[in-house]
Amino acid sequence: MSAIFRRMLASAIFLLVIVGMSRARAADLPAHVAFTVHSAVLHEARHINIYTPPSYDMATAARYPVLYVLDGGLQEDFPHVAHDVDAAIRAGHMRPMIVVGIENTERRRDMTGVTSVASDRAIAPHVGGSENFRRFISDELIPDVEHRYRTDGHRAIVGESLAGLFVVETMLVDPQRFDAGIALSPSLWWNDSFLARNAKLDLQAPRPRRQQTLYVASTGDDGLDEAGGGLLQAALRTEASPGIRWYYEHWPKLTHENIYRRASPAIFMQLFPAH
Repeated sequence: MSAIFRRMLASAIFLLVIVGMSRARAADLPAHVAFTVHSAVLHEARHINIYTPPSYDMATAARYPVLYVLDGGLQEDFPHVAHDVDAAIRAGHMRPMIVVGIENTERRRDMTGVTSVASDRAIAPHVGGSENFRRFISDELIPDVEHRYRTDGHRAIVGESLAGLFVVETMLVDPQRFDAGIALSPSLWWNDSFLARNAKLDLQAPRPRRQQTLYVASTGDDGLDEAGGGLLQAALRTEASPGIRWYYEHWPKLTHENIYRRASPAIFMQLFPAH
C-alpha cells in the first residue's frame, strides 16, 4: 500500500468518524427551539436555546420549573444537559422541567467578578462582568422566558468551572433569584478566593431570600480550589439559615474536565426527583 493511499484511507476513516460523532450528537439532542434576546444591559444579542418536556404541548394547563444552563450553546453544554433531562423525565426519574441554554459570547467576562489579582486579569481581554451578566439574566432573560413559556416560578441554575463560580456568587449575592444552584468544580480560586472568604458576610446579609438548595461538587484534581472549598463549607455550616439546604460533595474519581457529563445526570435526579 502506497504512502499516498494510506494517507487517503486514514483521511477517509477520520472523516467517517467525525461525521458519525456529529450524527450521534444530533440524534442525542431532543427537540428544541431557539430565540434571540437583544440585551440593553450587555449591549449585544444573546442566543437562547429552549427544551420543553415531553408533556408540554399536550398538558396545556400545566406549568413547569426552569433550569437555566450557563455555557448553554449547541456547541457547549446544552445538548448533553437537554438529553440527560429528557431521558430522566421519560424514565420517570425526574420532574418535567424546561431547560434554557444561554450561549456564550465572552465567557470569561460574564462568569467572573472583579479581581485584584494580575494573573486573573490576564486570562481574557475583559473580565469582571458577572454583575452585568446577572442583571441580564434577572431583568431581561427570566421575564422573557416567563412571558413565552408556562413556567411555575421555580428556577434553578447550573454551571461548571468559571460558570460554577458564577452560580455560587449568584446564590450568595442574589438569593431571591433561584431556588436551586448547581456548581460543578467551581473556580473558587478567583480573586484569591474572595467569594469563599466573604461567604459568611453574604450569608449574614439581610437580603430577601427564597428557600434555596445549593449543590457544590469538587473533583479529584481541584487542588487549586481546596482552600476556597473549605472556606465555603465552613461558612455554610455556621451561617446558612434554616431555609438553605446545601450539599458539598467530593467526586474523587472524576476530574474538572469530565464531572459535568459524568455526574450531572445523577445530581439532576437527586435534586429534582419525580413527584
